[in-house]
Amino acid sequence: MPTPARVRADACPGVFATHDAADGPLARVRLPGGTISAAQLRALADAAEACGDGDLHLTSRGNVQLRGVTRPGLAGRLADAGLLPSPSHERVRNVLASPLSGLRGGLADVRGLAAALDDLLCATPELAALPGRFLFAFDDGRGDVAGEGADVCWRATGPGSGTLLLAGGDTGRRVTRADAVSTLVAVALEFCRIRGTAWRVAELDDPAWRGTPVPRTEAEVPAGLIERDGGFAAGVVPRFGQLSAGQARALAQFGTALVTPWKSVVLPDVPADVFDRLGFGGTALGTTACIGRPGCAKSRADVRADAVFRPGLRAHFSGCERRCGRPSQSHVDVVAEDGGYRIDGRWVPIDELKGCL
Repeated sequence: MPTPARVRADACPGVFATHDAADGPLARVRLPGGTISAAQLRALADAAEACGDGDLHLTSRGNVQLRGVTRPGLAGRLADAGLLPSPSHERVRNVLASPLSGLRGGLADVRGLAAALDDLLCATPELAALPGRFLFAFDDGRGDVAGEGADVCWRATGPGSGTLLLAGGDTGRRVTRADAVSTLVAVALEFCRIRGTAWRVAELDDPAWRGTPVPRTEAEVPAGLIERDGGFAAGVVPRFGQLSAGQARALAQFGTALVTPWKSVVLPDVPADVFDRLGFGGTALGTTACIGRPGCAKSRADVRADAVFRPGLRAHFSGCERRCGRPSQSHVDVVAEDGGYRIDGRWVPIDELKGCL
Protein backbone atom coordinates (compact mmCIF):
# COMPACT_ATOMS: atom_id res chain seq x y z
CA MET A 1 0.00 0.00 0.00
CA PRO A 2 1.33 3.48 -0.79
CA THR A 3 1.93 5.74 2.17
CA PRO A 4 0.01 9.04 2.40
CA ALA A 5 1.55 11.95 0.51
CA ARG A 6 3.11 14.70 2.59
CA VAL A 7 1.14 17.83 3.38
CA ARG A 8 3.89 19.84 5.11
CA ALA A 9 6.85 21.48 3.43
CA ASP A 10 10.01 19.47 2.78
CA ALA A 11 12.40 20.62 5.51
CA CYS A 12 15.24 18.18 4.81
CA PRO A 13 18.37 20.05 5.93
CA GLY A 14 21.26 21.11 3.77
CA VAL A 15 23.98 23.73 3.93
CA PHE A 16 21.84 26.74 3.04
CA ALA A 17 18.68 25.46 4.77
CA THR A 18 19.89 24.19 8.14
CA HIS A 19 17.85 22.43 10.80
CA ASP A 20 17.38 24.16 14.14
CA ALA A 21 18.48 21.58 16.73
CA ALA A 22 18.80 22.10 20.46
CA ASP A 23 22.58 22.35 20.11
CA GLY A 24 22.36 24.87 17.28
CA PRO A 25 21.91 24.80 13.50
CA LEU A 26 22.58 21.45 11.82
CA ALA A 27 23.99 21.37 8.27
CA ARG A 28 23.99 18.26 6.08
CA VAL A 29 26.72 17.88 3.45
CA ARG A 30 25.91 15.48 0.61
CA LEU A 31 28.59 13.06 -0.58
CA PRO A 32 27.28 11.20 -3.65
CA GLY A 33 28.40 7.59 -3.43
CA GLY A 34 29.92 8.46 -0.05
CA THR A 35 33.12 9.51 -1.81
CA ILE A 36 35.27 12.23 -0.29
CA SER A 37 38.83 13.11 -1.24
CA ALA A 38 41.58 13.60 1.32
CA ALA A 39 41.59 17.36 0.70
CA GLN A 40 37.80 17.53 1.12
CA LEU A 41 37.95 15.52 4.33
CA ARG A 42 40.51 17.94 5.73
CA ALA A 43 38.33 20.85 4.63
CA LEU A 44 35.33 19.33 6.44
CA ALA A 45 37.43 18.86 9.58
CA ASP A 46 38.52 22.50 9.40
CA ALA A 47 34.92 23.63 8.84
CA ALA A 48 33.67 21.57 11.81
CA GLU A 49 36.17 23.31 14.07
CA ALA A 50 35.73 26.79 12.61
CA CYS A 51 31.93 26.81 12.27
CA GLY A 52 30.47 23.92 14.31
CA ASP A 53 31.00 21.64 17.29
CA GLY A 54 34.30 20.24 16.02
CA ASP A 55 32.98 16.81 14.97
CA LEU A 56 31.81 15.13 11.77
CA HIS A 57 28.58 13.17 12.24
CA LEU A 58 28.10 10.38 9.66
CA THR A 59 24.56 9.66 8.44
CA SER A 60 22.64 6.59 7.28
CA ARG A 61 22.74 7.92 3.71
CA GLY A 62 26.50 8.10 3.51
CA ASN A 63 26.55 11.85 4.10
CA VAL A 64 28.09 14.03 6.82
CA GLN A 65 26.39 16.43 9.23
CA LEU A 66 27.95 19.34 11.08
CA ARG A 67 26.20 20.29 14.31
CA GLY A 68 26.20 23.51 16.29
CA VAL A 69 26.96 25.61 13.21
CA THR A 70 26.75 28.98 14.94
CA ARG A 71 29.65 30.75 13.22
CA PRO A 72 29.62 32.01 9.61
CA GLY A 73 31.60 30.85 6.61
CA LEU A 74 30.52 27.22 6.15
CA ALA A 75 29.15 27.52 2.60
CA GLY A 76 32.24 29.32 1.37
CA ARG A 77 34.54 26.70 2.86
CA LEU A 78 32.57 23.85 1.30
CA ALA A 79 32.36 25.56 -2.08
CA ASP A 80 36.13 26.10 -2.11
CA ALA A 81 36.58 22.38 -1.39
CA GLY A 82 34.31 21.33 -4.28
CA LEU A 83 31.60 20.05 -1.94
CA LEU A 84 28.90 22.38 -3.32
CA PRO A 85 29.05 21.96 -7.10
CA SER A 86 25.50 23.26 -7.54
CA PRO A 87 23.91 25.33 -4.75
CA SER A 88 20.47 24.88 -6.35
CA HIS A 89 20.81 21.07 -6.21
CA GLU A 90 22.69 20.65 -2.93
CA ARG A 91 19.82 19.00 -1.01
CA VAL A 92 18.94 16.50 -3.78
CA ARG A 93 22.41 14.96 -4.31
CA ASN A 94 21.44 11.82 -2.37
CA VAL A 95 23.24 8.88 -3.97
CA LEU A 96 24.33 5.56 -2.45
CA ALA A 97 26.79 3.09 -4.00
CA SER A 98 28.10 -0.25 -2.76
CA PRO A 99 31.19 0.87 -0.80
CA LEU A 100 33.22 -2.32 -1.37
CA SER A 101 32.58 -2.35 -5.10
CA GLY A 102 35.76 -2.91 -7.07
CA LEU A 103 37.58 -3.87 -3.86
CA ARG A 104 36.01 -7.19 -2.92
CA GLY A 105 32.96 -9.15 -4.10
CA GLY A 106 30.03 -7.93 -6.15
CA LEU A 107 28.96 -8.70 -9.72
CA ALA A 108 29.89 -5.35 -11.26
CA ASP A 109 32.13 -2.41 -10.49
CA VAL A 110 29.86 0.57 -9.78
CA ARG A 111 32.70 2.94 -8.99
CA GLY A 112 32.27 6.15 -10.93
CA LEU A 113 28.51 5.79 -11.45
CA ALA A 114 27.58 7.97 -8.47
CA ALA A 115 29.88 10.78 -9.65
CA ALA A 116 28.48 10.53 -13.20
CA LEU A 117 24.93 10.68 -11.84
CA ASP A 118 25.82 13.67 -9.68
CA ASP A 119 27.22 15.52 -12.70
CA LEU A 120 24.07 14.87 -14.75
CA LEU A 121 21.79 15.62 -11.80
CA CYS A 122 23.42 19.02 -11.22
CA ALA A 123 23.30 19.77 -14.97
CA THR A 124 19.52 19.16 -15.10
CA PRO A 125 17.70 22.25 -13.78
CA GLU A 126 14.35 20.47 -13.37
CA LEU A 127 15.84 18.05 -10.82
CA ALA A 128 16.53 20.84 -8.35
CA ALA A 129 12.82 20.41 -7.53
CA LEU A 130 13.29 16.84 -6.25
CA PRO A 131 12.33 16.40 -2.58
CA GLY A 132 15.33 16.34 -0.26
CA ARG A 133 14.57 12.73 0.76
CA PHE A 134 14.53 11.27 -2.75
CA LEU A 135 17.31 8.67 -2.88
CA PHE A 136 19.29 7.13 -5.75
CA ALA A 137 21.43 3.98 -5.43
CA PHE A 138 23.86 1.79 -7.38
CA ASP A 139 24.15 -1.75 -6.04
CA ASP A 140 26.97 -3.93 -7.38
CA GLY A 141 24.86 -7.08 -7.03
CA ARG A 142 25.63 -7.99 -3.45
CA GLY A 143 22.37 -6.41 -2.26
CA ASP A 144 23.88 -4.08 0.33
CA VAL A 145 22.56 -0.67 -0.72
CA ALA A 146 19.55 -2.11 -2.58
CA GLY A 147 18.02 -2.65 0.86
CA GLU A 148 18.54 0.92 2.04
CA GLY A 149 15.22 2.27 0.84
CA ALA A 150 16.28 4.00 -2.38
CA ASP A 151 13.52 5.45 -4.53
CA VAL A 152 15.32 4.36 -7.70
CA CYS A 153 18.19 1.86 -7.79
CA TRP A 154 20.26 0.12 -10.44
CA ARG A 155 21.22 -3.34 -9.17
CA ALA A 156 23.81 -5.33 -11.09
CA THR A 157 22.97 -8.78 -12.39
CA GLY A 158 26.32 -9.14 -14.16
CA PRO A 159 29.41 -7.07 -15.03
CA GLY A 160 27.56 -4.97 -17.62
CA SER A 161 23.91 -5.66 -16.90
CA GLY A 162 21.41 -4.84 -14.20
CA THR A 163 17.80 -4.36 -13.20
CA LEU A 164 15.80 -1.28 -12.22
CA LEU A 165 14.36 -1.16 -8.70
CA LEU A 166 11.70 1.32 -7.59
CA ALA A 167 11.17 1.71 -3.84
CA GLY A 168 12.91 -1.63 -3.34
CA GLY A 169 10.81 -3.54 -5.87
CA ASP A 170 12.21 -5.13 -9.04
CA THR A 171 10.39 -3.65 -12.05
CA GLY A 172 11.69 -6.36 -14.37
CA ARG A 173 13.22 -3.68 -16.57
CA ARG A 174 16.73 -4.66 -17.63
CA VAL A 175 19.24 -1.83 -17.97
CA THR A 176 22.88 -2.02 -19.02
CA ARG A 177 25.56 -0.49 -16.86
CA ALA A 178 26.26 2.00 -19.65
CA ASP A 179 22.64 3.23 -19.46
CA ALA A 180 22.26 3.12 -15.68
CA VAL A 181 22.93 6.81 -15.01
CA SER A 182 20.69 8.17 -17.77
CA THR A 183 17.91 5.75 -16.78
CA LEU A 184 17.91 6.84 -13.14
CA VAL A 185 17.83 10.50 -14.15
CA ALA A 186 14.93 9.82 -16.55
CA VAL A 187 12.98 8.15 -13.72
CA ALA A 188 13.66 11.11 -11.43
CA LEU A 189 12.45 13.56 -14.09
CA GLU A 190 9.23 11.59 -14.53
CA PHE A 191 8.75 11.48 -10.76
CA CYS A 192 9.08 15.28 -10.62
CA ARG A 193 6.44 15.56 -13.34
CA ILE A 194 3.77 13.37 -11.71
CA ARG A 195 4.55 13.38 -7.98
CA GLY A 196 2.00 15.94 -6.80
CA THR A 197 2.66 16.23 -3.05
CA ALA A 198 4.58 12.94 -2.74
CA TRP A 199 8.17 13.02 -1.48
CA ARG A 200 9.03 9.35 -2.17
CA VAL A 201 8.22 6.80 -4.86
CA ALA A 202 6.53 4.59 -2.24
CA GLU A 203 3.94 7.36 -1.73
CA LEU A 204 2.65 7.19 -5.32
CA ASP A 205 -0.71 5.51 -5.99
CA ASP A 206 0.13 4.48 -9.55
CA PRO A 207 0.82 0.70 -9.77
CA ALA A 208 3.22 1.42 -12.63
CA TRP A 209 5.64 2.64 -9.93
CA ARG A 210 5.62 -0.74 -8.19
CA GLY A 211 7.89 -3.73 -8.56
CA THR A 212 8.20 -7.24 -7.18
CA PRO A 213 9.54 -7.03 -3.62
CA VAL A 214 13.17 -8.12 -3.41
CA PRO A 215 14.24 -10.16 -0.35
CA ARG A 216 16.51 -8.13 1.90
CA THR A 217 20.18 -8.97 2.15
CA GLU A 218 21.79 -8.28 5.50
CA ALA A 219 24.49 -5.78 4.66
CA GLU A 220 28.07 -6.47 5.65
CA VAL A 221 29.30 -3.47 7.62
CA PRO A 222 32.94 -3.20 6.52
CA ALA A 223 35.11 -3.30 9.64
CA GLY A 224 38.79 -3.95 10.22
CA LEU A 225 41.46 -4.85 7.70
CA ILE A 226 39.99 -6.01 4.36
CA GLU A 227 42.08 -8.05 1.93
CA ARG A 228 41.81 -6.88 -1.66
CA ASP A 229 43.69 -7.60 -4.86
CA GLY A 230 47.20 -6.29 -4.45
CA GLY A 231 46.84 -4.98 -0.92
CA PHE A 232 44.39 -3.94 1.77
CA ALA A 233 41.38 -1.73 2.39
CA ALA A 234 40.06 -0.82 5.83
CA GLY A 235 36.63 -0.45 7.38
CA VAL A 236 36.69 2.19 10.12
CA VAL A 237 33.72 2.23 12.51
CA PRO A 238 33.72 5.26 14.83
CA ARG A 239 31.57 5.13 17.95
CA PHE A 240 28.07 6.41 17.11
CA GLY A 241 29.33 7.37 13.65
CA GLN A 242 31.03 10.45 15.09
CA LEU A 243 34.52 11.57 14.08
CA SER A 244 36.48 14.31 15.77
CA ALA A 245 38.22 16.74 13.45
CA GLY A 246 41.51 15.14 14.47
CA GLN A 247 40.27 11.66 13.61
CA ALA A 248 39.03 12.89 10.23
CA ARG A 249 42.47 14.31 9.47
CA ALA A 250 44.02 11.01 10.48
CA LEU A 251 41.80 9.21 7.96
CA ALA A 252 42.74 11.73 5.27
CA GLN A 253 46.39 10.66 5.38
CA PHE A 254 45.31 7.47 3.54
CA GLY A 255 43.71 9.28 0.58
CA THR A 256 40.15 9.08 -0.69
CA ALA A 257 37.56 7.75 1.76
CA LEU A 258 34.06 6.28 1.31
CA VAL A 259 31.37 7.06 3.88
CA THR A 260 28.96 4.12 4.08
CA PRO A 261 25.21 4.05 4.88
CA TRP A 262 26.14 2.28 8.12
CA LYS A 263 27.93 5.28 9.65
CA SER A 264 31.35 3.86 8.94
CA VAL A 265 34.19 4.73 6.55
CA VAL A 266 36.00 2.57 3.99
CA LEU A 267 39.60 3.46 3.14
CA PRO A 268 40.23 1.74 -0.23
CA ASP A 269 44.02 1.56 -0.14
CA VAL A 270 45.90 1.26 3.15
CA PRO A 271 48.98 -0.39 4.65
CA ALA A 272 48.56 -3.44 6.86
CA ASP A 273 49.32 -1.40 10.00
CA VAL A 274 46.57 1.16 9.33
CA PHE A 275 44.84 0.69 12.68
CA ASP A 276 48.08 0.94 14.62
CA ARG A 277 48.56 4.29 12.93
CA LEU A 278 44.97 5.42 13.44
CA GLY A 279 44.48 4.18 16.98
CA PHE A 280 40.72 3.77 16.59
CA GLY A 281 37.90 2.18 14.61
CA GLY A 282 39.04 -1.37 13.89
CA THR A 283 36.10 -3.23 15.45
CA ALA A 284 32.48 -3.44 14.30
CA LEU A 285 30.05 -1.87 16.77
CA GLY A 286 26.50 -3.22 16.77
CA THR A 287 24.94 -0.46 18.88
CA THR A 288 23.86 2.82 17.30
CA ALA A 289 21.94 5.80 18.68
CA CYS A 290 20.37 9.09 17.70
CA ILE A 291 21.97 12.28 19.02
CA GLY A 292 19.69 12.31 22.12
CA ARG A 293 19.94 14.91 24.84
CA PRO A 294 21.24 17.60 25.00
CA GLY A 295 21.52 17.87 21.21
CA CYS A 296 17.82 17.24 20.49
CA ALA A 297 14.99 18.99 22.32
CA LYS A 298 12.57 16.16 21.49
CA SER A 299 14.72 13.46 23.11
CA ARG A 300 13.62 12.15 26.51
CA ALA A 301 17.08 10.91 27.51
CA ASP A 302 20.81 11.10 26.94
CA VAL A 303 20.63 7.91 24.92
CA ARG A 304 24.34 7.83 24.06
CA ALA A 305 25.21 7.79 27.76
CA ASP A 306 22.66 5.02 28.37
CA ALA A 307 23.56 2.90 25.30
CA VAL A 308 24.64 -0.68 25.95
CA PHE A 309 27.51 -2.27 24.03
CA ARG A 310 28.23 -5.98 24.10
CA PRO A 311 29.47 -8.50 21.51
CA GLY A 312 26.74 -9.64 19.16
CA LEU A 313 24.21 -7.00 20.21
CA ARG A 314 22.66 -5.01 17.36
CA ALA A 315 20.53 -2.31 18.93
CA HIS A 316 19.47 1.23 18.15
CA PHE A 317 18.77 3.68 20.99
CA SER A 318 16.24 6.42 20.18
CA GLY A 319 15.30 9.42 22.29
CA CYS A 320 11.74 9.47 20.96
CA GLU A 321 9.35 7.69 18.61
CA ARG A 322 10.86 9.32 15.50
CA ARG A 323 13.80 6.88 15.80
CA CYS A 324 16.19 9.14 13.91
CA GLY A 325 19.18 7.39 12.38
CA ARG A 326 17.91 3.87 12.93
CA PRO A 327 19.58 1.24 10.72
CA SER A 328 17.64 -0.55 8.00
CA GLN A 329 19.07 -3.91 9.11
CA SER A 330 17.40 -6.01 11.79
CA HIS A 331 18.11 -4.67 15.28
CA VAL A 332 16.74 -4.39 18.80
CA ASP A 333 14.53 -1.28 18.99
CA VAL A 334 15.21 0.72 22.17
CA VAL A 335 13.12 3.88 22.63
CA ALA A 336 13.36 6.26 25.59
CA GLU A 337 10.30 6.90 27.73
CA ASP A 338 9.88 8.65 31.05
CA GLY A 339 11.87 6.71 33.64
CA GLY A 340 13.03 3.98 31.29
CA TYR A 341 13.07 2.50 27.80
CA ARG A 342 10.76 0.44 25.63
CA ILE A 343 12.74 -2.50 24.19
CA ASP A 344 11.02 -4.07 21.18
CA GLY A 345 7.73 -2.90 22.67
CA ARG A 346 8.41 -3.98 26.27
CA TRP A 347 8.92 -1.23 28.87
CA VAL A 348 11.82 -1.59 31.33
CA PRO A 349 13.00 0.89 33.99
CA ILE A 350 16.34 2.57 33.45
CA ASP A 351 18.09 0.63 36.22
CA GLU A 352 17.21 -2.69 34.54
CA LEU A 353 18.27 -1.66 31.04
CA LYS A 354 21.62 -3.41 30.90
CA GLY A 355 20.19 -6.66 32.23
CA CYS A 356 17.55 -6.74 29.49
CA LEU A 357 19.96 -6.40 26.57
